[in-house]
This record gives sequence, structure tokens and C-alpha cells, in this order.
Amino acid sequence: MDDETTTYPLSDRDVFARRIGEWRPKLHRYCARMTGSVIDGEDVLQEAIVKALDGFVAASPIANPEGWLSRIAHNTVLDFLRRRARQRGAHADEDPDMVADTEEIPDREVAAASLHTFMRLPPSQRSSVILMDVLGYSLREIGDVIELTVPAVKAALHRGRARLREIAAEPDDRPLPALRTGDRERLIRYVERFNARDFDAVRDMLADDVRLDLVNRARREGKRDVSDYFTNYDRVGDWEFTPGFIDRRPAILVRNPELPQERPAYFVLLEWTGGRVFNIRDFRYASYVADEAEVIAL
Repeated sequence: MDDETTTYPLSDRDVFARRIGEWRPKLHRYCARMTGSVIDGEDVLQEAIVKALDGFVAASPIANPEGWLSRIAHNTVLDFLRRRARQRGAHADEDPDMVADTEEIPDREVAAASLHTFMRLPPSQRSSVILMDVLGYSLREIGDVIELTVPAVKAALHRGRARLREIAAEPDDRPLPALRTGDRERLIRYVERFNARDFDAVRDMLADDVRLDLVNRARREGKRDVSDYFTNYDRVGDWEFTPGFIDRRPAILVRNPELPQERPAYFVLLEWTGGRVFNIRDFRYASYVADEAEVIAL
């Protein structure tokens, strides 16, 4: 981390809130790898940000605000993993004196591992590898975030890197995701109407109590308040929708039609009830979430 920009006493909540916007993509990379999903990673990050803003006044002045927020994000991730019943213990059974010393140099090969691959590491190893090899934290900074000694961090880092290299050599034999016929037809129909800019037809697909989360920008509820969302899309031409999967979840992939060969710039998630859309999550203003997602076209 850059100590000149992140290590300083901070007691102004508004300044802290603005700085969060700068740190958000970086913290999302951590949360996504810890949870194994760019979507879950954003959910955890949002929860961590709320906790940080709520607790800022009581904790200020904060000497290292980015490190403080990172620690909150880490603890929020662990809470999420426990709730998801995948937690195998925050600390692996590591003996710092029984492993080779680990140099404080990020391993770029390890950093390129997929989100799914990281999930096969115990949480302490996963945290240590992500914080150093992906985000560039020092051993001391990692210890501060995950509350381990430097020797314990070295042990977790050494074992985590070794295990990731073993996993990387194994074939990924997971089957491709699939949608049931009805779900597939609904998603395709929504996409086709959206691409045709037939927004009256799209509105007819909405539940009366539909909710919109324009991630990192605004939230709306109810058909009337959500209606402007479609009006705003009609005003711009930098999008084309395609049905597919993000981290193996049904999603709408959004590309710039002038750059059809590029990865999706962002994505949209829909939830349905009774054949109607009741929840829309649009990541147009949080495009960093799609950067490292597993993308599969339908």
C-alpha cells in the first residue's frame, strides 16, 4: 500500500466516505476472492462499508483508514463464510517454525488464479495470499488486517501459494451451468425487448413492487420510481444486452456494441417471482465487479 496516501489521522467522516470510492475496487478484489464470487464479494463489501461508516465517529481519528476498512472487510467476509457454512476455521493449524521463510515479494502467477480456485484454500491462507499477491500488502499489514503474527502470516502464505500451484495443475471438470426452459425463455425475452428498446413491454414484465439497485449509485422501489431507469437507458447507446452467466449465476452481460469482442463492461442480475421481475441489480456504475468474473454466454 502507499503509506503516503493511506496512513494519516482521519477524523472527517465525509472525507472518509469520499476516499471509500477510491479504495472500493481494490477491496472488492479481496472480497471477491475470499467469497469465490464477484457478486458475493460486492455484497460483503457493501456490508463492510455500512459498518465502517456507522462506526467511524466512535473510532476516529483513524491513523490508517484504508487498513481499518480492510480489517472490517476481512471480518465481514469471515462472518459471511460462517453464515454460508463453508468456514473451516479462521486460522489453519500452521507451525510458523516448520515452514520455509517467505519473501515479501508478490507472486504474479499465484495472483492470476481464478476465484473458484482461491475458494479451495483455508481462510487464513486465502487471506494472506490475496492480500500480498493480489493487493500488494506487506507482511506486517497483512498481520494487522487478519490479526495474525508475521511468522503466522508467512506460514499461511507459503502453504497457500504451494496449494494454489497444485490446484492450478488440476483440470476444471465442473459442468457448464444451465437454465431451466422457463427461466431461459424469460431471460431471453427480457433481453430481446430491452435491446429493441421496447421499454413499455419491459415495464409490463415488472412486478408492482419491483426493486432497483443501481449499484454504487441509487436505489428505487415500485414501478413508478423504477420507470426512469428505462428512460435513462433509452437516452444512451453504449450498451447491448446478452443473456449468460456471471460466476455461474444467470445474468445479463452488457457490452459496448462498438467493442463486441471485449469482455462485458458490466452486468445486470434479475430476480423473478410469479413470472415477473421483482428485483433488478445493475452494475453499470460498479463496473469493477465484472473485471475478474467468470463469464459464460448463454
